[in-house]
Amino acid sequence: MAEFIGEPAGQGRRVVIVAARFNQHVTEKLVEGALDCCVRHGVAFEDVDVVWVPGAWELPPAVARALQTERYDCCVALGAVVRGDTPHFDFVAGEASRGLSMLQGEFGVPIGFGLLTCDTMAQAEARAGGAHGNKGWDSALAALEMADLFGRLDNAAGAED
Repeated sequence: MAEFIGEPAGQGRRVVIVAARFNQHVTEKLVEGALDCCVRHGVAFEDVDVVWVPGAWELPPAVARALQTERYDCCVALGAVVRGDTPHFDFVAGEASRGLSMLQGEFGVPIGFGLLTCDTMAQAEARAGGAHGNKGWDSALAALEMADLFGRLDNAAGAED
C-alpha cells in the first residue's frame, strides 16, 4: 500500500494570488497573510504574482486566465462577500465558489479557497487577521500542500511507467 501526503513546500514553486478589491480593507489583509505564508514556506518573493480583480464574481475568469499561462504551480483565490438584504450574496458567493471548483478540475492546478462568505463584516474581519486567524494564510498553506501532493503523485506515476 502506498500512502501520500503533501507538505507546504514552496521551494521552486510559482504562485499566483488572485484577490478581489471589493471589501478591500479585508482582502488586503488576506493577501498579506497569503504572501507571508508563501515566503515562510520557501516560495521566493519574486515567484509570487498578485492579480487584483474588481470583486468575487471576477475571480474565476481571472484565475482561468492565469492558469492558462501554465506558469503557476498553484493559485490562491481571495475575496470577501458579506450577506446583505438581497439575494445578491447567494449568487455571487455560490457562483464564484462553483467557478473556482470547476477550474481545479479543468486545469489540474490546486486553488486555495480564500473566498470569505460571511453574514457580517465583523465575521470577515475576524477571518482576515482577527480572532479567527487569517484565511489568506490558510488558503495559501492548503494550495502549497496540494501542489506538493500533486508532485508526489506525479512522481509515483512516473516511477511505475
